[in-house]
Amino acid sequence: MDINSKYYTKNADAFIENTINCDMSTQYNLFLKYVKEQGKLLDLGFGSGRDMMHFKSLGFDVEGIDPTEVFVEKMKKQGFNVRQQFAEEIVEENTYDGIWACASLLHVKKENLNDVFRRCSKSLKDNGIMYCSFKYGEFEGIRNERFFVYLNEESFKEVIKDTNFDIVEITYTLDVRPDRADEKWINVILRKK
Repeated sequence: MDINSKYYTKNADAFIENTINCDMSTQYNLFLKYVKEQGKLLDLGFGSGRDMMHFKSLGFDVEGIDPTEVFVEKMKKQGFNVRQQFAEEIVEENTYDGIWACASLLHVKKENLNDVFRRCSKSLKDNGIMYCSFKYGEFEGIRNERFFVYLNEESFKEVIKDTNFDIVEITYTLDVRPDRADEKWINVILRKK
């Protein structure tokens, strides 16, 4: 089990409680203005399942992957189509209208991010949309018992080189959790060419 899955397994209940009711409306609106209505979505690293439940309530056909077994089992019990899988293992092609990767790819080593974005691009239909978010800055390493990669606009452009994605929009937000309101995030909308 990798370091992040160990952390989330050990702290699953606290993590869910801390994130399940966060107001993500700004991020949802950013994504929803581009993605095909009621299309097929992949929630990549769904964690508490908050976003998957929201998109399903809007009529989307939602699947999810997450490497942490406890999160997968929780969402299976609620009837969601989910599987235990790392982002580095995505193999689908031309399947999804949109990919939602909210605060999940920041746990992928920077050296592997380009390959993950290539896999995501292949799994999208033509003109498919991907949303992703990273903590803003320049950092790679262990913090709070987890591995993180922070990106800024320049480093983000580097990790998506030659991935068949165009950047549609970049926004910056503050963390929606009250105890983290000083943390800045970069939010990016990508479109498959």
